[in-house]
This record gives sequence, structure tokens and C-alpha cells, in this order.
Amino acid sequence: MLSDQTLRTRQMPDKSLLSAIIALIIFGWIMSFSASLAHLNSYNSFFKQALFIVAGLSAGLVILNTPISVLQKYSIPLFILSLILLAVVFFPKIGHEVNGSYRWINFVFFKFQPSELMKLSMILFMAGFLIRQEKDVRKPWMGFVKTMAIIFVAVILVVTEKDIGATLIISMTAMAMLFAAGTYLKQLAYFIPGAIITTSIIVYFEQNRLLRVMEYLTDPSQVHQTWQALIGIARGGWFGTGLGGGIQKYTLLPEPQTDMIFAIIGEELGILGMLFVLLSYAYILGKGFNIAKIALQKGRKYSSYVAFGICTWFAMQVTVNIGVNLGLLPVTGFTLPLISYGGSSLIISIISLAILLRVDMESRTNYSKQIKYV
Repeated sequence: MLSDQTLRTRQMPDKSLLSAIIALIIFGWIMSFSASLAHLNSYNSFFKQALFIVAGLSAGLVILNTPISVLQKYSIPLFILSLILLAVVFFPKIGHEVNGSYRWINFVFFKFQPSELMKLSMILFMAGFLIRQEKDVRKPWMGFVKTMAIIFVAVILVVTEKDIGATLIISMTAMAMLFAAGTYLKQLAYFIPGAIITTSIIVYFEQNRLLRVMEYLTDPSQVHQTWQALIGIARGGWFGTGLGGGIQKYTLLPEPQTDMIFAIIGEELGILGMLFVLLSYAYILGKGFNIAKIALQKGRKYSSYVAFGICTWFAMQVTVNIGVNLGLLPVTGFTLPLISYGGSSLIISIISLAILLRVDMESRTNYSKQIKYV
């Protein structure tokens, strides 16, 4: 029998992992404010981000007290809801258009981005689907193609919203989960037609973005956003210009508080600041993938697939965002999880990491005996 103290310890979230997550959230709150100082409404953004953090942490607290089996039970309704919301953005007076893209739904206090919810709901749905189709997932027509059809429906809706970043995250995460579940690499051949169709749609809707990618591949130094990001990072050196001391955010660098915030970190906090971010993500992802491994060893396949999917999503998004800021990849419109300004992205990211913490809690003890700790 476990002592009450030991049981209670196992019922609590991993303190080191939770601390790393909270540290990045607070760090991001400060940096997003600094990056937005060039805007007249910077203080308004500061307080809005604080509300988003409170909302995300509140939702995360609920998730920590919710068994993974409940998430599995409602994963299909959540996936269907996400598909509906992706379609709703095109409705007049409901969807919000920015620069020709329809990605947001207007609510009273903020604009919600359904594609962020789809990132999580696809993972929760795919985990359950892979278990239900466990015997067929290696069979090209019974499991694999059926799965690809489901992914394709979600991806097409996101593509038509001109959200290429979310399209890549959703499709690649789902594919990674497929192969983690045992699908053979040779079955990629069945993915090629869908990939060609999706790419054609992307080219049709995002011709300007394609031209920017071609420009980057021809000569990265001619891409304004990339060049300005590198100038800022070079100015920062090892120790940076000091918090709030950067100048690239003043009209020179587009989207300094969202897509290009890593460059602002490099300019104001230097290489040491960037290393802090990189090491924090490495620690969170390392712990996360280990949580997925342990859950699988204990026979919790659904929990393992969910944890693996969340970590894969974060790993890809972090890698691409930082790669763009360092001039290693063309500009794609990826935010930096937990750090970039934005309500939908931050709240969904916090909820996803709360699920990861919950998976770990259930692996360490019999979750049916867990108590609420609020």
C-alpha cells in the first residue's frame, strides 16, 4: 500500500515540468509586451494577454482534474465541432477577415481562431481512431486511406482559410501519429495524390506567399522580414540591448510580437535569452516524449498517442518559427507557442500542455483514486 503522502505526491503535476511551462508563459507575457511597444495600444495588448493567460490557466486547471478517458469519450464531438467552426468563419458578419484571410470568429471580447482548436482536436480524435483501427492501420485501403480522407477534410477547410502554418501542423502531426501507430513508410505513396491536390489549392489561394518562398530560395538576403530579423539578432550579441531597448520592432520588423518574437528576444536579451528559450523548449519536449513512452509501456495507448501528438505539434511549430527567425526557413506564419502574443494560440497551447501533465499523473498512479487539488 502506498502512503497517503506518496499517493498525494503522485496525484500532483510534475513540478519541474509545470514550472518550465509557467516560466515560459510569464517570459512570453513580458516579451510580447516589449515587442508591442511600437504600437499605440501596447498596454491594452499587455492586459489582454494577461486575460488570455488567466483563461488558459483556468482551463488547464479543469483539464488537470479531468480523466483522459473523458477526453477520449468526447474527442469525436470535439472534432466535429472544430470542423463546423472552420466552416463558420466564412459566414458573413461572423467570420473576421484580415489581409484577405478568413481565420477568425468574432466574439464579444476577442477573435477566436478555429484552426488552433483543430490542432488539438485532430490529435484527440486521431488517437482514438488509431486505437479503433489498430488492426487495419497497416492495410492500405481499410485503415490508411480512410484515415487520410479524414485528415484531408480538415486540411482543406484550413487551407481555404489561407492558414498555411496550421495546415502543415495538422497534416504533419496526423501523419506522425499514423507512423507512430505502426503504419509502414511505403504507404506514403497513398498520401501523394492528396498532397498534390492540397499543394495545388495552396498555390491557388496563396500565390503571393509562394512568390515569397521562391524569392527566399533564390536569395534569402532579399526577403525583408528575414533580413530585418537577422539584423536585430546581430545587434543583440551575447547579452542584448536590454528589455525594451530593441529598435527593429519600430516599423522595421513586421509582426514583432507574434511570428518574429524570437528575433526580438535575440535583439533585446541576446544569445543568452535565445538559449533560455531553446533549453526551456528542449526540457518540456524531452519530458513530454518521455511521458508518451511511459504511458505506452503501461498500456495506456490513447494517452501515449495524445502525448506524442502534442509533443510532435510543439516540436514542429517551435522548430519552424525559430528557423524562420534565424533565416534558415522561408517565412510561413508560425507563432512561438506560449511566447507569441495571441489568445487562441496561447489558450489552446496551455490546455494541450495540461493534457500532457494529466497523462503523466495518470501514469504515475491509479487515476480513479485521484482527488481534486484545488
